[in-house]
Amino acid sequence: MAETLPEVWLRGPVEGIPSLLQPAAHALLQAVEEIKTLLMDFPDALLWERPAGVASPGFHLLHISGVLDRLCTYAKGEQLTGDQLAYLKKESEPQTSLTQDLIAKLIEQVQRTLQQLKNTDESRLSDLRTVGRKALPSTVQGLLFHAAEHTMRHLGQLLVTVRVLKDVKREK
Repeated sequence: MAETLPEVWLRGPVEGIPSLLQPAAHALLQAVEEIKTLLMDFPDALLWERPAGVASPGFHLLHISGVLDRLCTYAKGEQLTGDQLAYLKKESEPQTSLTQDLIAKLIEQVQRTLQQLKNTDESRLSDLRTVGRKALPSTVQGLLFHAAEHTMRHLGQLLVTVRVLKDVKREK
């Protein structure tokens, strides 16, 4: 029997991540672990199903990746590129990607986000940043924490949606 590890936040600091950003790193790493476990052997045919009209598993995987990318861009003090805006528009559209491909892309984006956390100077966490066309105010810390919080919000939705889809498949 395999040993069950404690949740990521109970395993100690993530190497290289500034102290004030540890909670964000822990949340992102926890999300990756749970997504990989949840979607192990998940049928690709169910990836874009929307039980009761809720968002599909495919949407959640694409959206998490996209949100991390966008919020990290804002945290760097940059505006979104045309490619990022195009990605945003296509997040909810069914695609031909397989479940494991979307998981791999999400993991790559989490790794890029963790690298940005490592490169973030704690003394700059209160620096003001603007978000979107309306230039709404935030801070570097606010953006990076929201990236982690938003990831966990969609993980929760993904957990429920996948369980419903698996139960419906079993009933057939």
